[in-house]
Amino acid sequence: MAANLTSTPIATGVTPERLSNLRRWNIGLTILHLGQAAVILFLTNDFAIPVLTSYIDGPPEAGGGDLVTAALFNLRIGWAVALFLALAGLDHLLTASVGRNVYERDLGRGINRFRWVEYSFSATTMVIVLALYWGITTINALIVVAGANVAMILFGWLQERMNPPGRTSTTMLPFWFGSLIGITPWLAMGLNIFFYSDAPQYIFVILGVQAVFFFCFGLNQWLQYREVGLWANYAFGEKTYLVLSLGAKSLLAWQIFAVSLFS
Repeated sequence: MAANLTSTPIATGVTPERLSNLRRWNIGLTILHLGQAAVILFLTNDFAIPVLTSYIDGPPEAGGGDLVTAALFNLRIGWAVALFLALAGLDHLLTASVGRNVYERDLGRGINRFRWVEYSFSATTMVIVLALYWGITTINALIVVAGANVAMILFGWLQERMNPPGRTSTTMLPFWFGSLIGITPWLAMGLNIFFYSDAPQYIFVILGVQAVFFFCFGLNQWLQYREVGLWANYAFGEKTYLVLSLGAKSLLAWQIFAVSLFS
């Protein structure tokens, strides 16, 4: 049964009809994400990228110590791709079933905690995969990339928490703080372009496509809290997140499958 949204104020556009429609969307997205994850796992090859550690084996003084690089483990890319698809599918499954009441009640309050928790894991896995393809392969750097991405997403959650329905003013500080932190992994990947100018063309395409989606996620939230046009309706912004998430994950999954996982 749908959650009771009689308390006020309620986010614009969060009506019983909209909630029923969103539930159908979440059921469909569960099938699409989990189905794609299963297909990737079934068809993928053993392609993996080594994750490295590097350190100086002596005192950091003039002429002291050598840089040592060693492989820690090989990350199976097919598994990583299936993981971010499966995480999204699990999110949509929860919001359409046992978590439905919490999900719908939260939407009425202008929040979707399921989205932010899922993105913290799935989108961070995606960024790690992208970083590996761009030569960011040391465990230290990957931890920083992951931390920056999670922090950006949590600032997105904070943006919703600090701007409830019925507010008399809107703050965009969490949004801008999150944008500042979130851009850093992309700057790191972009910097590698200068050192990897002979990279295969497909790597540029993959990074470019995902960068566009990255920008669109931020733009969607900015439009929501500036209440521009259709985005004045919170439910419209929620559905836009659903579309963007499906598009970003599906395109990255099948682009990587086409260039690395199909054999």
